Amino acid sequence: MTAFTPIAFDNSYARLPDRFRVLTNPSPVSGARLIRLNRELAQHLNLDPDALASPEGVAMLAGNRIAGGSEPLAMAYAGHQFGGFTPQLGDGRALLLGEVIDRDGVRRDIQLKGAGLTPFSRRGDGRAALGPVLREYILSEAFYALGIPSTRALAAVLTGDFVMRETPQPGGILTRVAQSHVRVGTFQFFAVRRDTDGIRLLADYVIARHYPEARDAENPYLAMLDLVIARQARLIAQWLHAGFIHGVMNTDNMSIAGETIDFGPCAFMDTYHPATVFSSIDQTGRYAYANQPPIAQWNLTRLAETLLPLLAVDQTSAVTAAQNAVDAFTGTFEEAYLSGLRRKLGLATPQPGDLELGQDLLRLMARGEADFTNTFRRLGDLSIVASENDEPVRRMFSDPAGFDAWAVVWRARIASENSQADARLSLMRAANPAFIPRNHRVEAVIQAAVNDADFGPFETLLKVLEKPFDDQPQYAAFSDPPAPEEIVHQTFCGT
Repeated sequence: MTAFTPIAFDNSYARLPDRFRVLTNPSPVSGARLIRLNRELAQHLNLDPDALASPEGVAMLAGNRIAGGSEPLAMAYAGHQFGGFTPQLGDGRALLLGEVIDRDGVRRDIQLKGAGLTPFSRRGDGRAALGPVLREYILSEAFYALGIPSTRALAAVLTGDFVMRETPQPGGILTRVAQSHVRVGTFQFFAVRRDTDGIRLLADYVIARHYPEARDAENPYLAMLDLVIARQARLIAQWLHAGFIHGVMNTDNMSIAGETIDFGPCAFMDTYHPATVFSSIDQTGRYAYANQPPIAQWNLTRLAETLLPLLAVDQTSAVTAAQNAVDAFTGTFEEAYLSGLRRKLGLATPQPGDLELGQDLLRLMARGEADFTNTFRRLGDLSIVASENDEPVRRMFSDPAGFDAWAVVWRARIASENSQADARLSLMRAANPAFIPRNHRVEAVIQAAVNDADFGPFETLLKVLEKPFDDQPQYAAFSDPPAPEEIVHQTFCGT
């Protein structure tokens, strides 16, 4: 492969011992074509967008060329998948090209997804279909605009080749950017092998890269665990505030850096219900919307178990320390969730009963089949007008009588603060987006691209989602729930 050097890589993970990864080059494709380059992100990464968009740059993004300084590797990890443990998973269709330092001084991974077979591919083909590539691009960039920690999309490439799923599908490659790709499952990979030195090396790496404040703690490994748990608790609260359902919250899909990662069969709710599931492979509802906080805590318990040899000399003390750390998840999550729920309801100062007020509304929404995003968004307008103007929200409930009664209590709670209407509306609009990547819109984008090679809808949806908190009247239809025939009942993994 011909060398190409638009990127100043500094590859710390490649310098770890061999058992952490396998050096593997991407497999070339027949007809690479750039679908989209995230120029803003490229510039933030200190990369030259024009170089990346050049034929040589596109060849690199497709895996046909190796940039100078790149050391492509597949990371080793294990994981619990739907509760069952697999001792070896690893990057089966992804390759870490290397790391760069962005304009904020933060180290970022640059990874290709769908770049071909790796030693961890097992029965897979190492490729990605175009649809999942576009889905992850849309969802990850929507998360960024919503202010929710997430991996990001640098580029999407059409390979010119087909991959076989249920039917032949055009292939694609996503270039993903993350604070790192270390997962709970990465620690599990070493723990199941009783490789305490590997666990310690990995923990030291994570502390240096993500949690330097833990380095000077009395027990740095316990401090790291506390910080990971707190970051994950706040992340899951943000998911719930946005109506997001990950769909595959396996331990190998939980980032140690606290970012949302691996957008497979994920989705945002339209009609609210706490038991909502979209993932076609989640047959039991293990990863339903309301189950995400306890599942996150369960995953973090698995992380804590891997760290026991580092937490204390004797087993009893180590278990006690780990249990206390995991138990703290609940308080951190509940605090973050209630804080965000208050903002969504326009409540600027805490008062007893706020959680019940929010939960009462959610119960009414579930019973009345109300749209999650639009109910909260339009509630902001109701917060500055009299009750006779409540119709924009009332009509979203199949039986609005319950909402009418709730609104009386809500307005009394607002009045108790003596807050200014404009400030309250601003608070609510900043907490309640007008636009999310609705499933039927994402599906329409994918179908246009796959069936007609039309990427115009993809570009339009990305443009709308760049400003989710703005009204954007020219794109008002993008805030509409799906018509009955447009409802997406299931989403699918890309493997």
